[in-house]
Amino acid sequence: MVIAKDDLLAALSTVTSIPVVPFRQGKIDYEAHAKNVRYLLDHNHLSGHIRRVIGIAGTSLIHHVSKSDQIELMRQTAECMNGEGVLMAGIAPNPISDAEDLLRQEATLPTPPDCYLVMPLTGVANAEGIFQYYSDMAERLGSETGARLLYYLRNKAEREIAVRLVNESEHFIGLKIGTDIDDVEPIVSAIHDGSGLVIWGVGDRSTVPGQHGTRGHTSGINVVFAGASDAINNAQRDGDWETSMQVEQEIAGLEEIRFRDGRMYNYSAVVEAMRQIGSDKIDGGEGGPFNPPVPKEVMKEIESAIEPLRKYH
Repeated sequence: MVIAKDDLLAALSTVTSIPVVPFRQGKIDYEAHAKNVRYLLDHNHLSGHIRRVIGIAGTSLIHHVSKSDQIELMRQTAECMNGEGVLMAGIAPNPISDAEDLLRQEATLPTPPDCYLVMPLTGVANAEGIFQYYSDMAERLGSETGARLLYYLRNKAEREIAVRLVNESEHFIGLKIGTDIDDVEPIVSAIHDGSGLVIWGVGDRSTVPGQHGTRGHTSGINVVFAGASDAINNAQRDGDWETSMQVEQEIAGLEEIRFRDGRMYNYSAVVEAMRQIGSDKIDGGEGGPFNPPVPKEVMKEIESAIEPLRKYH
């Protein structure tokens, strides 16, 4: 059943959980992944009975698995969710022809994703070229599959065209800011009323962006500390910025480790936190492609960082 656009935007204005996908012996551990998805659904602390959003995207390592594995991952995630939440599929646009084919195949799954996050383009490109191609692509895919898209902004040079896509294409329903706080106000003020949602996409330290107009944020730690991410968003939707900042300060240590040195521990710090928390509700696996376990000194940092967060598991 297709979720209504207003209900989809309401869900996206909360927390988009982007869980690490667990690997063992170089392969996706689907049983462990199902356990993590179940944890997220069973520990939904969002106020207002809003459905949990689960996004399979960059922190899930979609760039490092085959197209067939991505399709199977979406199929099994949707099956596990069983209509309880909202599923977002990250689509890496390199090469773009494969990305379009991937989306078409995911759209024909028994339970297709509710929306698609168009990941940052790599390689030589200019902003106007991206705008022209994505406008045409959105029209093709939107008309053929009903796909609803979000633009993931990681390059400041693409800020204006990201706004134009949301304002001018009915198929782009929002954008995720993955740059910095300086881009929030210009983007929020440029999006036409009713055109789309602006989501903060640099983790749970989202209080200041929220005060400047973003609605909702993505979280990589929600898969282990669901209560913390949800508490931040609940407070923001209530306009309680003081509480939002208080919880944010508690998770700041873990987030600092994740985003250190170009986000080098974005995935592996979460896997280590899952291991250290010692819960049978979740399973981080053994480390994924290009993301081995963190060094011993970082393990000790994570041990200190998660101590005040155990109450949020």
